[in-house]
Amino acid sequence: MSIHAPQGTALTSASDARAYDLDRAHVFHSWSAQGSLKPLVIAGGQGSRVWDDSGHTYLDFSSQLVNTNIGHQHPRVVEAIKKQAETLTTIAPTTANLARGEAAERITDIAPVGFNKVFFTNAGADAVENAIRMARIHTGRDKVLSTYRSYHGNTGAAIVATGDWRRLPNEYARGHVHFFGPYLYRSEFWATTPEQEAERALQHLRRVVESEGPSSIAAILLETIPGTAGIMIPPPGYLPGVRALADEFGIMLILDEVMAGFGRTGEWLALDAYDVVPDLITFAKGVNSGYVPAGGVIISDPVAATFDDQVFPGGLTYSGHPLAMASIVATIEAMNEEGIVDNAATIGTDHIAPGLASLAEKHDVIGEVRGTGVFWALELVADRETREPLPAATMGRIKCDLIARNLIPFTMENRIHVVPPCVVTPDEVAEAISIYDDVLGSL
Repeated sequence: MSIHAPQGTALTSASDARAYDLDRAHVFHSWSAQGSLKPLVIAGGQGSRVWDDSGHTYLDFSSQLVNTNIGHQHPRVVEAIKKQAETLTTIAPTTANLARGEAAERITDIAPVGFNKVFFTNAGADAVENAIRMARIHTGRDKVLSTYRSYHGNTGAAIVATGDWRRLPNEYARGHVHFFGPYLYRSEFWATTPEQEAERALQHLRRVVESEGPSSIAAILLETIPGTAGIMIPPPGYLPGVRALADEFGIMLILDEVMAGFGRTGEWLALDAYDVVPDLITFAKGVNSGYVPAGGVIISDPVAATFDDQVFPGGLTYSGHPLAMASIVATIEAMNEEGIVDNAATIGTDHIAPGLASLAEKHDVIGEVRGTGVFWALELVADRETREPLPAATMGRIKCDLIARNLIPFTMENRIHVVPPCVVTPDEVAEAISIYDDVLGSL
């Protein structure tokens, strides 16, 4: 089979060539037309960098899928997985296991007061799936409200709760209703200030709740900060307003922290920056940087009590898998002891924010810069006045040019998401800013 290497990469290593050939012969990729794929070959990594066996090293400003919060190959986490593997590699979820209990304890210590139970899943999608199930059973209601600009995962209810195009070929789950959340740059509400956007978005949500029938609505499901949809920071008052609206009508509030949680925003959980406490919290990704697949639902005490005498109709063979649990414990301990969450906050304030602002001053193609911690987006436009999104062909060229300059980007629609690991250094941020500058300047 012939090799068609990605732009900017020459597969000079035999192992790289074999990896590429095997991938194209046998691997079926997510969200892709298979015939046109030219995946980048990655063989190893450390911190904020990855490499192939041919000697090409890349600065990873995608954190893969915005999940390697602690960076690649953190030695403490790798060692914890090895140690657990030597002791017990797997055990049924019906048993008690020390690694599972310690992981749950570490997670509930981070959660708001009144959250004392964790249901472990394999990823974020099934975390959302089970949170929806819990809300429906707890309330005895059916409908779930979520925003059009959202992504909640690729399982039955989670993909239909998702607002973007990916739900359209997958709309088999029942009881899902969508509404518009706040997004001042492209306001659906003719707002001109964050305060107006919050007020009008809340009124819109109220009308949707009233029109759907409050007594039919089990939950409002929101990403605390929408990630894949554009890293849209909620305006002041919006999340507390949603909480108040949910309380008024006896509706559960589920906050999806799968992408935003565990240091990504410079907080342990993104919700820590807002005056809001949900009923259920979903997580995955940064809880152990994806070293072993893991996710879960952090359950408030009233919801957990629903299932004291009632069977919860859900379960997973690998719920609380020992290797994943050991990696969670080690990740949280390392993040605590090494100040990794604080580093994400400082890097965001002192380095990423001013760096991206300087790019916006220099390049008219940047319509808006927004973000917090190590969770940022550059929204790219063909015209600043009309805010016409940069076309897909140009975005494709930008992605290829960034990779050719040895930076792995996260691009989505007309945006570059600037999402390095939480362990990223000031020098690495400066290096990335310089690469963005070169590529945007070449348009």
